[in-house]
Amino acid sequence: MASTNQSPFYKKAEEKFLSSQSDEERLVHLEEMIRECPKHKSSEKMLAQLRTRHKKLQKKMERGKKSGKSSKKGIKKEEMQAAIVGFTNVGKSSLLSFLTNAKPEITPYSFTTKNSIIGMMPFQGTKIQLVEVPSIGSEFYDKGIVNTADTLLILVTNLEQIKKIGDELEKAKGKKIVLFNLKENLDERKIRATLQSKKYDFVIINLNKKDDLEELKEKLFKSFGKIRIFTKEPGKQVNKNNPIVLDIGENVKTVAEKILHGFSKQVKESFVTGPSSKFPNQKVSLSHELKDLDVVEFRTR
Repeated sequence: MASTNQSPFYKKAEEKFLSSQSDEERLVHLEEMIRECPKHKSSEKMLAQLRTRHKKLQKKMERGKKSGKSSKKGIKKEEMQAAIVGFTNVGKSSLLSFLTNAKPEITPYSFTTKNSIIGMMPFQGTKIQLVEVPSIGSEFYDKGIVNTADTLLILVTNLEQIKKIGDELEKAKGKKIVLFNLKENLDERKIRATLQSKKYDFVIINLNKKDDLEELKEKLFKSFGKIRIFTKEPGKQVNKNNPIVLDIGENVKTVAEKILHGFSKQVKESFVTGPSSKFPNQKVSLSHELKDLDVVEFRTR
């Protein structure tokens, strides 16, 4: 699909598209390809083909939703993955639909979700994979995803549920954030004081009122221990649409390899502007340690 003059960012998005295991993931990476495709006359045909493919994929997904069929053969773990866990009827499907592009079935009946459902949550240019896991206690509960997710969003509607869920999540490796879905007739101040006394990492939300979820999004991103790095091609504007996500403590060479495997060997000079630089456009080595929201520019041999 890519031509010889495509940027490394386009090629990376195409690699992700080709390795995707679900239509939801394909749609996300196809949108990245459209953003990174050059907007000039020689690429008009390719851009039109990408947009046509995007439209067909959207229609296919809509047909799948109406028929009740799923496109997923398995869930491929993305760079940042959080699992939504909890008992039945606490609002897991509502939370997933509010935060992502996913449209799970929402009913007042117990154990509606029978398969893990994924959605991609946009956050300041990044994409966080959320997985709604079938309710704890159901025959469809997926311990595999729960035990390997980077972060667990533990959704509860009362304090007693936290202890019960904690026992179930004993083997889970991820960081844990308690989401207290505040129902009517509950004293928020008392709930908050109790959660603070137990030293839980928590956010109080109200899904019935569709409260602002920005605090949750911010806390969720920070739980992954990641930084966002923007890239800039010589003579062009900073690419603010699609930051590269790295672990805290990683360096300029890692950015180059994230763009394209082997790209660091082609780098002649590197420049950084941002929190890790002493001044704008500082020339640095490939071993220079980066900080969140740095801008990196490469010049090749």
